[in-house]
Amino acid sequence: MASPQALSEADRRLVALWAADCAERVVGLFEAEAPTDDRVRDGIARARAFGRGELTAAVEIRRRFVAGRAAQSVKGPAAVAAARAAGQASGVAHMGAHALGAAAYAAKAVGLAAPDRADARDDEVRWQFEHMTEEVRTALRRLPPLGEDSAGPLGPGLLASGVLASAIREIQAALSEPSDSTSTIVPASDVVQHPSTRPHTRKV
Repeated sequence: MASPQALSEADRRLVALWAADCAERVVGLFEAEAPTDDRVRDGIARARAFGRGELTAAVEIRRRFVAGRAAQSVKGPAAVAAARAAGQASGVAHMGAHALGAAAYAAKAVGLAAPDRADARDDEVRWQFEHMTEEVRTALRRLPPLGEDSAGPLGPGLLASGVLASAIREIQAALSEPSDSTSTIVPASDVVQHPSTRPHTRKV
């Protein structure tokens, strides 16, 4: 039985485009440190091409680790996070849940690159949510909440802790709001967790 984190191929193509957009916003942080390494930019381009239906899932699954490995060629934390955002975007062809990983790493990269701006990461997560199409939101709503399914990137692991987890929880909390409401990103400190339900925003 396929993991609920996989999504259908049609949904993976939809969310791949959004994941590529998220990762592309921080590619300059990687290239500032490794200007001749094209693995990150190529990974983002391939994720976008997969989203447009120009590449097959089988081909992209075989190549999904290339962009992420570029993180080993840089030392700056923001550059590393930017490379991992691209790696997650490349992985969407295999599992749709990697789209949330791409967004989380991109937000982390932005925060690391602007330590003097306390709201830099929050602003990036807000941009990510606001730039989802309704089709992308519908696809992402099919994913299990972070930490509730072990068969994929949303299970226990790197995405389930720290600022990466905060970003994903904020996005999933906003996605859990009714589609006819005005959903907004709420900082993770204001997100209430319930064991058997999707995250939701605290009522104030």
